[in-house]
Amino acid sequence: MTRISLFATYLEVTILTTDLHLKSVEELAPLIEHKTLSPVELTKAILNFAEESQPKINSYMAFYHDEALAHAKEAEKEILNGQYRGMYHGIPMALKDNLYFKDKITTMSSKIHKDFVSQYDATVVEKLRDAGVIFTGKLSMHEYAWGITNNNPHYGPVRNPWDLDKIPGGSSGGSGAAVAAGASVASLGTDTAGSIRIPSSACGIVGLKPTHGRVSKYGCYPLAWSLDHIGPMTKTVKDAAGMLEIISGFDHRDPTCVDVATDNYVQQLSGNVKDLVIGVNEDYFFNRVDSDVDRAVRASIQSLVDQGARVEVVKIPSLQYAEWAELITSLSEAAAIHHSDLLKRPQDFGDDIRLLFELGELPSAVDYLQAQQVRRQIKQEFTQIFNQVDVMITPTLPVVASSIGDDFAELNGEKVDLIDNIIRFTGPSNLTGLPALSVPCGFKGNLPIGLQIIGPAFKEGRILNVGYAIEQTNPMKNRKPNIFANI
Repeated sequence: MTRISLFATYLEVTILTTDLHLKSVEELAPLIEHKTLSPVELTKAILNFAEESQPKINSYMAFYHDEALAHAKEAEKEILNGQYRGMYHGIPMALKDNLYFKDKITTMSSKIHKDFVSQYDATVVEKLRDAGVIFTGKLSMHEYAWGITNNNPHYGPVRNPWDLDKIPGGSSGGSGAAVAAGASVASLGTDTAGSIRIPSSACGIVGLKPTHGRVSKYGCYPLAWSLDHIGPMTKTVKDAAGMLEIISGFDHRDPTCVDVATDNYVQQLSGNVKDLVIGVNEDYFFNRVDSDVDRAVRASIQSLVDQGARVEVVKIPSLQYAEWAELITSLSEAAAIHHSDLLKRPQDFGDDIRLLFELGELPSAVDYLQAQQVRRQIKQEFTQIFNQVDVMITPTLPVVASSIGDDFAELNGEKVDLIDNIIRFTGPSNLTGLPALSVPCGFKGNLPIGLQIIGPAFKEGRILNVGYAIEQTNPMKNRKPNIFANI
């Protein structure tokens, strides 16, 4: 087929397909592979929608418009020549702005690093580039990834596509909002206490925090070394599985990276949960939960039971100390990273994170080491639990997204502290390093609810398959954010 006739085919498909920005990677990839959709036309559609939606959701920090189109043309040429690289070849996406791009500004959505230019690509950027991904730009985040609202004092708040007055969650709020709205087909987030899973839950998308050490963090500006993770944020579970195949693997440049074999995660998505044993911890993970969230999560658990799974109630006593251990660890490590700037230019931090960095100077070495002892105990108890059950299922968040600028969340008619509550169920997986997946499981009004699946170390395929089984029940009923009707 000639190039002219191919473009005619592309044009015909593009005219018929006016909602490309709504489609997942698993829907788009076959069209690209079989040459019925051009990476150029797809990239134009995503860029156009991203630029149109920017005044509404404010998800982007920078657009790489011309560069993206040039790379899309290269991808098109490769595919026409039979050099298709796989699921993400020709897929346009933007990444969180704490991941380094060579010769590009990476701001961490901060004032202090507003002109910082890296001399190298992050490992995950290298791997996605090698897979044929087309980068459309960088996405907003809570300043230095140290927050859960994405209310940024320097660049403005990111808005939740389901309700523009609500937060998208953070710190990867730009990634969550962009993927949910269609301004990026998929993305990457980083997660120190829930920063992939929180915005994924709040924005109604899939978010995976892999096992600590599964994905290299080389070229990612740190928040807290021992708690940080990088992982996919996508429209579907299969999209997340495909991206994990690309970004996982050992990297000697990251001292926390673990040399363990990777898997074909997409092939593990059978949806078969017969004889799966689900652990449910009532004392911690279902304690003080919004009633609508509780009902939605339990309904999804029941849907798995209906497919042959069974539930076992488990006890994890040390979880009562998890929030303290997470707080001491993250505060101390983050304060160490930012100590010099806190002394020299404290006025250049946003008020909220400056306070956190100042608090991080207070814990003693004894406090920090005691937190690590608690952390070890929690990890041992989870290891024992996974001798009894295959996965744990919990709400991702005990509440739904709150209003922008509000420091409180509503929990069954009561106003509760937002930060303290929103990281309660995500933080333990950072302390233990265990893989955790958030998948949408329903709504409270027009706001999405997320369900969290936690698994044993390096068993991402298992939790992805459970998430896939839940996804197949269509708990979101094919609903999309209202922003689509307003642009």
